[in-house]
Amino acid sequence: MSVQREMEEPIYFGDPAATSGVSVFDQDFDMLFSYDGDDLGLAYTPACSAFCLWAPTAQEAEVVLYDSWQQTAGRRLPMTREVRGTWRLTVSGDLEGKLYTYRVRIGEQWNEAADPYARAVGVNGDRAAIIDLRKTDPERWAEDKLPSDTPPLAHPVDAVIYELHLRDLSIHPASGIAHKGQYLGLAESGTRGPGGILTGLDHIADLGVTHIQLLPIYDYSTESVDETKLDQPHFNWGYDPKNFNAPEGSYATDPYLPGLRITELKTMIQALHDRGLRVIMDVVYNHVYDGYRVNFTKLVPGYYLRYKRDGSLSNGSGCGNDTASERMMMSRFIVDSVLYWAKEYHLDGFRFDLMGLIDIDTMAEVRRRLDEIDPSIMTIGEGWIMETELAMERLANQSNADALPGIGQFNDGYRDAVKGNIFLPDDPGFIGGRSGLEQAVKTGITGGVVYGQTIGQFADEPQQCVNYMECHDNHTLWDKIVLSSPEASNEQHRAMHRLASAMILTSQGIPFLHAGQEFLRTKEGVENSFRSPVEINWLDWERCAAYADDVAYMKKLIALRRAHPAFRLRSAEEIRTKLFFEKAPAGAIAYTLREHAGGDEAQYLYVVYNTNPKGSTLALPPLGGWEPLLGEELAELQTNGRLTVKGIGTVILAVQA
Repeated sequence: MSVQREMEEPIYFGDPAATSGVSVFDQDFDMLFSYDGDDLGLAYTPACSAFCLWAPTAQEAEVVLYDSWQQTAGRRLPMTREVRGTWRLTVSGDLEGKLYTYRVRIGEQWNEAADPYARAVGVNGDRAAIIDLRKTDPERWAEDKLPSDTPPLAHPVDAVIYELHLRDLSIHPASGIAHKGQYLGLAESGTRGPGGILTGLDHIADLGVTHIQLLPIYDYSTESVDETKLDQPHFNWGYDPKNFNAPEGSYATDPYLPGLRITELKTMIQALHDRGLRVIMDVVYNHVYDGYRVNFTKLVPGYYLRYKRDGSLSNGSGCGNDTASERMMMSRFIVDSVLYWAKEYHLDGFRFDLMGLIDIDTMAEVRRRLDEIDPSIMTIGEGWIMETELAMERLANQSNADALPGIGQFNDGYRDAVKGNIFLPDDPGFIGGRSGLEQAVKTGITGGVVYGQTIGQFADEPQQCVNYMECHDNHTLWDKIVLSSPEASNEQHRAMHRLASAMILTSQGIPFLHAGQEFLRTKEGVENSFRSPVEINWLDWERCAAYADDVAYMKKLIALRRAHPAFRLRSAEEIRTKLFFEKAPAGAIAYTLREHAGGDEAQYLYVVYNTNPKGSTLALPPLGGWEPLLGEELAELQTNGRLTVKGIGTVILAVQA
């Protein structure tokens, strides 16, 4: 069987003679050929290198050794077929510094590809590299951990996540960062920008967030960024995976040295840990950069990806293909890969791109295995409900969240209710004064859990709800506000922006911020900037200096959340018993939170989100002695127990009772 790709040679799925007549598409294939040994890939020592490849449909297999990334013809060494479709070869002597690929014969066709389990690669990732991983460890790496004075992450809702693209952070001319666009740029401290403001790592640490979530840092496609042409303009988000277990070379000081990118990535992670910051890695296991040229397809054609009945690739991802995570060896690869990154790179969390295309069993196994290492390692993902060649009830999407305890799902419903539908630029949402959205907003405030008959979304517990207003995708919050409320003044736009950010940081669930959101980040109206110039994507440190008051406001919000457990309730039952919605006029939402204060006393918080430019007046719960915690410039407390919020924004009051 073969599949024709436009403008390319057919991909040949092979003669089932290699598998005793069983096709990769047969239901029995996994039962007969799946392999559970722990030796796939390369095991290197100075004395020998042992190679293990899973390629059951191959009739011959070879290891090809190269002295450099440019060498055209390597030394071919035959492998021996062994159990359950594995091939093995042990080469005596020290091969450190060599590059290698696998070469397999499928029928009469020979395919050559990098090892899918490669942990190091040469420039542009076309060949795997043989290195001693322990030589890539920075000093103190074996003892790398968060400082003793950093609070433990007792629960996922205690996190405040800050999503960042590495290149965005440092590439601006005024960043004050020496290693621009590189791993080491995020490791620098003491950097300053316009007017002496903190930049880079110092800026992020000063905000008070707990986690930095990095857009993809694995090795991604050369079509996105060519590592041999880094002197030319380049930019990409990295959502086109090529080698899942090796770092991207364009962020290294020298992409031609396979071990250096590993050392520099570890150095960066260690620097973040030294500052009390945890690190989440954005992972993209739902698709590959090219379903026909990827190493999976070359080595075991037809197995690792989903296909339609007509033989074409499933494309729920919109990226040309979907991985077949429901198949045992693809599922195993995903789990192995996550565990490898967690152990080798000391990562503290994983964000799964288009998680709704991955099957439930694989995601549950990821969570189970991470719990064995460290239950505080976070797992969050995009549980969008998407069509693919797998039954909907088997997919890790929002509608199946009850089968995925411990895994957070991004709450797009709350996002769209607050700022307006992302696909309708002129929809202003709740913050822009659109009426009738109060109930939809309340579902986000309560962390997506069932709260009465009219409030509730997908979450069983608040840790399954990730609240956000912007991320790398779509318009920034600022650009959406400007587009949807063109008649409003700049000050009103700023007030809407502060209101939306406050709603994220005071709602139940896990709050998520996009880098630069604290200084009203703009991409000049560009909706999806993955191919835009760096000037559109960079963090503009001049803008950061200009909007220092907004940065200070975000910092205050984060500190307020971290200081008050009432904003971080652990369970749905706690939310139902400690959060009460109060009467409020149209365009405003008010609620109280009960927070234990020690002894027999309780502290109550009163929260108002107001979208009325002319203000709103509300009756306060009769507890007396309310004092402002946030928004004191907007709050007018009256002697008759009423509160007037004088404009768009958030007011939070507190009282002991």
